[in-house]
Amino acid sequence: MAYNIVTIAGSLRKDSFSLKIANALAKLAPASLKLEVITPAGISFFNQDLEGAPPADWLSFREKIQKSDGVIFVTPEYNRAIPGVLKNAIDVASRPYGKSSFNDKPVGIIANSPGPLGGVSAAKTLQNILPGISGPIMQQPEAYLNGVGDAFDADGNLTKESLKPVLQAYIDAFAVHVAKHHG
Repeated sequence: MAYNIVTIAGSLRKDSFSLKIANALAKLAPASLKLEVITPAGISFFNQDLEGAPPADWLSFREKIQKSDGVIFVTPEYNRAIPGVLKNAIDVASRPYGKSSFNDKPVGIIANSPGPLGGVSAAKTLQNILPGISGPIMQQPEAYLNGVGDAFDADGNLTKESLKPVLQAYIDAFAVHVAKHHG
């Protein structure tokens, strides 16, 4: 049996590095994990006034998270934080209060940047947001991927050899994290 993992690439850009990393991670995943890669595209803005009759896109996103066995966030860094669309998706799925769709879901965080810092601030933002609305966040290994601008070919395949063992170690550790939580 494979655990179903929702992997949220936190960018809307068609050729985003986060989406490419999430897809590469799905290819590297052990047989015990089945990764479904999604983006926050199509999730309307959170507005508490709509909670009584939530929009269909909110319900669909919440259900996808609820049916999963875990969640991996793959986020770029925008202005020392996560993209607004990713924060919006988290807000939508974490509501209504006390009924977060992320409850009890093992969580992984991978940050990335074409620059030298690897999205550390974005990862720290998620580490601040998620406690209290999610399950256990995998602590080790941490993944801050820098210099990802030249890591993929024109078809989106991972070609930067130095990244493969990092992603492999991460997804293998996440498989253990998920199994431990569901065991």
